Amino acid sequence: MTDVLAPELPHPLSVSAAAPDLPADLREQLLDLARVALTVAVRQTDPATLDRVFEAVAGADDPAAVLVTLTRDGALRGCIGTLEPVWSLRAAVVASTMDAALGDPRFRPVRAIELPAIHLDVSVLGSPVRMVDPDEFKPGVDGVVVERDGHRALLLPEVATELGWGATEMLDAVCEKAGLPTRAWRDQQTRLSSFRTIRFGGPAIPATR
Repeated sequence: MTDVLAPELPHPLSVSAAAPDLPADLREQLLDLARVALTVAVRQTDPATLDRVFEAVAGADDPAAVLVTLTRDGALRGCIGTLEPVWSLRAAVVASTMDAALGDPRFRPVRAIELPAIHLDVSVLGSPVRMVDPDEFKPGVDGVVVERDGHRALLLPEVATELGWGATEMLDAVCEKAGLPTRAWRDQQTRLSSFRTIRFGGPAIPATR
């Protein structure tokens, strides 16, 4: 009798780690929503305007994990988000934008006078998958989450691109961010997950406005 070999299954990273699929028009609506949320956060826009824009965004009611990054002249000005898909996509965009502007403990709250210099980026996270083999990690393509003993941290994919990091630097850095030894990712007791994102953004106040 001839042995029948089961087909080789692809690595779970290549199957499950995928960026969310968001149409271009929805990305534009969400970016506009984030802009309005930012102006409301700095008390430059009536909250009723945010309510109207929020209601006008269609197709964004499914739960999603979102991070919003604010930069000024290329320097980080705030970055906060939801790591779990507990809110609808549009609600997560609003909450993350306002928290990035006002609630990042590393920075003072953003002021209205700064808005012309602020660049806003929205990252919608795909579902994370367990990273079985760190050698499968693709810097600049994959984001990473590290978890161990109550410590947890995340780095977005673009961090590696912006800083010129390879996989080792990225994995070391996420461990350090979590308050763990930099090489903790080499320990099997440390849980690593990878994810991919769709990222879109623009100036907080577009030149046409």
